[in-house]
Amino acid sequence: MSKFEKRFGKYAISNLSLILILCYVVGYVIELVNADFLLYLTLNPYAVLRGQIWRIFTWIIIPPSSLDPFTIIMLLFYYNIGTSLERTWGTYRYNVYLLSGMFFTVIGSFGWLAITYFTGGPAMNLGYISTVASLYFSTYYINMSIFLAFAATFPEVQVLLMFIVPVKVKWLGILYGLVLVYDFLFAGSLATRIAIASSLLSFVIFFITSRSHLHMSPKQMKRRAEFRQDIRRNSRVTKHKCAICGQTEDDDPNLEFRFCSKCNGNYEYCQQHLFTHTHVQ
Repeated sequence: MSKFEKRFGKYAISNLSLILILCYVVGYVIELVNADFLLYLTLNPYAVLRGQIWRIFTWIIIPPSSLDPFTIIMLLFYYNIGTSLERTWGTYRYNVYLLSGMFFTVIGSFGWLAITYFTGGPAMNLGYISTVASLYFSTYYINMSIFLAFAATFPEVQVLLMFIVPVKVKWLGILYGLVLVYDFLFAGSLATRIAIASSLLSFVIFFITSRSHLHMSPKQMKRRAEFRQDIRRNSRVTKHKCAICGQTEDDDPNLEFRFCSKCNGNYEYCQQHLFTHTHVQ
């Protein structure tokens, strides 16, 4: 992933968790004004194939649940853990994790449509069935994948369950995992199963590719990130360097550098020491 990061890292979107929550805010406003209009924004693969291309993107604003105080608390919680993951992993890697979950969900919705068509036949009312199934293809399970990633990255972090009981995040992660397994095996329809599998595929990929540092503490991961930043910073070759203070254009891009014609050799000085240094003879 490092090669891709060097090439595409500059396009990474900062604070993606906040953007996702702002999308939910737009969805809640639409729900208050005209709830039926949300049906034109869901991830309905049948409608997409009939020309409603916007649904590939607008499904992200569909709120994961109805608006109430508990939902607000949960959204703030997901914002906090998402921000923590972004700071720990880096903006690029967090973007890849979250956006890949959305991408897999879109692909999964079309997979569901293909399976439904070939198993039920063209005589089925695919328009109606797709409208109902589109409600399952939301960011609900993507949010759960964010929590699972947080639990895998920071297993020893404690949270207050119901604001009272302290419990380590790893136990909540295991509970979440068991609920998802139960929904997948027993409680869900085909659309639910595909939505769960698609949304959590990014977590499976993350778990496989991150086994080497899953059990590192947050401080260790922070030190590793800072060490890598120092290596990149120190390994960069600068064009200018003051022979007195050692400043380069990286320290201050507004600094000007000049060579001294009176010094014996190629000695370069910043504007602060160009006329105050002792000439090298």
